[in-house]
Amino acid sequence: MPYGSDPYKMPILVRSTNKKTIPLSAYKKVPLTLLALVLAIPLAAQKKNQSFQLNIHKTTATIEIDGIGNDMAWQDTDVASNFYMVLPMDTGMANEPSEIRMTYDENNLYLLATFYNATKGPYYVESLRRDFSFGKNDNFLLFLDPFNNQTTGYSFGSNAAGAQWDGTMHSGGSVDLNWDSKWISAVTSDEEKWVFEMAIPFKSIRYEDGVTEWGINFSRLDLKSGEKSSWTPIPRQFPTASLAYTGTLVWDSPPPSPKTNFSIIPYVLGGISEDLENNTDTQYDKKIGGDVKFSLSTSLNLDLTVNPDFSQVEVDRQVTNLDRFELFFPEKRQFFLENGDLFANFGYATIRPFFSRRIGLGVPIRAGARVSGNLNKKWRLGLMDMQTASIDETGLPSQNFGVLSLQRKVFARSSIGLMFVNKESFNYPQDTDSLRTVFPKFNRNVGLEYNLASANNQWTGKAFLLKSFAPKKNGNGISQAAHLEYKSRKWNWKIQEESVEDDYTAEVGFVPRNGYVNVTSYIGHLFFPKKSTILSHGPKFSTSYFFNERLEHTDNINLMEYLFDFRDRSKLNLGVTDEYVELLSPFDPTRSGKELLDIGTQHHWNAYTIDFISKPQSMFTYSIGGRFGGYYLDGNRTSLISELGYRFQPFVSLSSNLSYNNINLPAPWNNTEFWLIGSEVDITFTNKLFFATLFQYNEQSKNFNLNSRFQWRYKPASDLFLVYSNNYLIEPLEGRNWALTLKFTYWFNK
Repeated sequence: MPYGSDPYKMPILVRSTNKKTIPLSAYKKVPLTLLALVLAIPLAAQKKNQSFQLNIHKTTATIEIDGIGNDMAWQDTDVASNFYMVLPMDTGMANEPSEIRMTYDENNLYLLATFYNATKGPYYVESLRRDFSFGKNDNFLLFLDPFNNQTTGYSFGSNAAGAQWDGTMHSGGSVDLNWDSKWISAVTSDEEKWVFEMAIPFKSIRYEDGVTEWGINFSRLDLKSGEKSSWTPIPRQFPTASLAYTGTLVWDSPPPSPKTNFSIIPYVLGGISEDLENNTDTQYDKKIGGDVKFSLSTSLNLDLTVNPDFSQVEVDRQVTNLDRFELFFPEKRQFFLENGDLFANFGYATIRPFFSRRIGLGVPIRAGARVSGNLNKKWRLGLMDMQTASIDETGLPSQNFGVLSLQRKVFARSSIGLMFVNKESFNYPQDTDSLRTVFPKFNRNVGLEYNLASANNQWTGKAFLLKSFAPKKNGNGISQAAHLEYKSRKWNWKIQEESVEDDYTAEVGFVPRNGYVNVTSYIGHLFFPKKSTILSHGPKFSTSYFFNERLEHTDNINLMEYLFDFRDRSKLNLGVTDEYVELLSPFDPTRSGKELLDIGTQHHWNAYTIDFISKPQSMFTYSIGGRFGGYYLDGNRTSLISELGYRFQPFVSLSSNLSYNNINLPAPWNNTEFWLIGSEVDITFTNKLFFATLFQYNEQSKNFNLNSRFQWRYKPASDLFLVYSNNYLIEPLEGRNWALTLKFTYWFNK
C-alpha cells in the first residue's frame, strides 16, 4: 500500500504536546452535527442522465458470438455513440469513436461494441486472465442497473485481447470482481478497430419482473490515447461505474420472465499433504461437497453449501507489519462474495460487526445457507447461517454463525440498514468454566446505519450505531461513528468521528482497537494547468487524533501531501508526516521478538514520504515508495517499497514486490532490518487455461512460501484445479508443510 493511503494515517501539521481533556459535552455534539449536515443536503432529485436513452428490441434472428458482428440481427438495432470524455478532462466529446448495439431474445441479452482507433498504435493488455486490472488494459465495461435504483447492479466487459470481466455492483459504483457467472463473449481486432460481442443469459442475472427501464452505461479506456470515455457525461472525479450517472435502457416489452433457475455445483477433491513442523504422518485427503443455487424470485437467490472446500482460493499477499494493531486481509472465498456488500460493508473498515473470515478459521465448515438480493426496488435482504465443527484437541465447540442484514433505499440514492450478528457455541468437548471463558457461549451485535449518497454523488456519508451482547459485562459495549464527504472537480474534503467502548466486542467482526474516540478530517484542492505534461496537481492536508474514553489525547498523525497526476497516467505523491504516540499496551517497535516498550511511554517523530507510479502503457511498469525519518525512542526508520512488472502481452505477466525496512533504535533494540520479497509468474495460455506461481519470502516472520495454481475452465464456470503449496519457517528448517490438491468442479444448470 502506498504511503499516505492508510485511513489511520491521513493527518494537518498541528500537534499539541500538552495532554488536554476535552469536555464530553463538546464531543457528543460531533455526531449530531454531522447528522444534521447529512439530513440538510438535498437528496431527492431526478436521475442525472435520465434523457440518455437506448431502445432495445427483441430479435428472432440467430446471433453467433464470434466478435465479427455481421449477423442480420444487428442491422436494425439502435446505436449508442457520441461518447463523452471523462479523462484526462471531462469538458468535451471523446476523440476515440465508439458504437454500442444491443438486442435480446427469449434466453439472452446481446451486446455488440465497436471501438475505432483515431489514435494509431498497438493495443495494451495485461493478460488473458479474467477480471483484469482496469487501469492496465484497453478495455470496455458495461454497467447494468436492472432495478434502476442507482445503487446495485452488474458489470460485464472485456479487454482488447478478449479477457472477460464480470462483477456485482454495490454502494452506487463499487464493483466486486469475486463474483463469476455464466456468459460468453468474443473479440476480434485489426489496426482500425476492435470488436467485442457478448451474450448474457437472463438466468445469470437478477432483475425485477415486468419492468421496462433499466439503468445502463458503457465505458471505454484507450491507453494509447490516454482517454477514458463514457456514453453519458460523468465528472472526472467519479468512476465511470457511478450508477448515479447511468442512462436508461428502454425495452420494447418487459424482459422475459425468468424461469426456475436451479444450479448444482459439486466438487470432487483429492490431495496429499505433510506437516513437518508438527511431525505428523503424510495425510491423504478425499473430499466431496458442493453448492446449490436456487432463484427464489427474479431478484432473490438462495445459496446452499455442504462441506465446502476453498483450496483453490488465491493465497494472501504477505505484508511487513509494524503496526500496533491487527491487519486486515480480504475475503476471497466464493460462497461469501455474491451480494457480499450486504454483510461486509456495514460500519467502517476498522469497525466491522461482521467479517466472514472469522468463520471457518482453522475449523471445518459443515454447511451453510444464504438468502440475498433485492426484495423490490427499495428493499434488499441478506440472511446467512453457517455451522462449523468442534475440535476435541483444543476444546473448541461447535459454533453457529447467523447474520441478518436488511437495507431500504431512501431519497434518491441513500439507504437505511439494520444488521444482527449472532455467534453461538454449543456441544463443548469438555464443558468447563475455563473453556467457556476462552470460547464464550455467545456473542451478538445489533446495529443501525444510515448511508448518504446525493443524487449527483458529490455528497456521501454514513452514520451508524452498534451494540454488542456477551455473557459477561465486559463484552457488552457500544460503538458509533459518522462522516460526511464532498467531492467536486477541484475540491475534496471529509470530516469523520468514531468511538469504540472498551467493552464493545465483535467476535465475528473486525475491530482491531477498543476504548478510543477518534476525529479524522482531510481537505484537498486540485489545479489543472493548460498545455502541460502535468494533468493536475494540488495539496492535501489530513489529520487523525485519538483519545481514550476519558477523552485524554493518546496519539495522532498529521500528513501534508502534494499530489501530481501526469497526462501519461503516471502519478507522484510527496508528503511530510507528524506523529505522536502514547502507548496503551506494551509494544515491540520492530515486531521481531525484541524487548517491549512500556505502557505510558510517549513518542513523537516526523518523517518524509514519496510515491511514484509509472505509466501503464509501458511493457515494463513500476512503482516506488519511500518513508524516511523518525521513529520510536527518537530513533530512525527507513522504508522502501517497490513493485515491478513486465508483460509479454497477452500471454505472460511477470511481477515482483520488494519491501525493505531499516530501524535504528537505542539498545537493546539497536539496528533491525528485514526484507519482504514476493514474485509472481502469471501465464494465460488462452482465456480458459491459466497458470500462476507466487513466491513469498518474509524476513520479519522468517517465513517462505510457494503457491502454484493451474486452472482449466473447460466450460463456463466449471473448472479443473491443480494446486501446490509449500510453506516453511527459515528457523528452524524443519518447520515446513506442503500440500498438493486436485479439484474438479462442474456447474449443472436447469
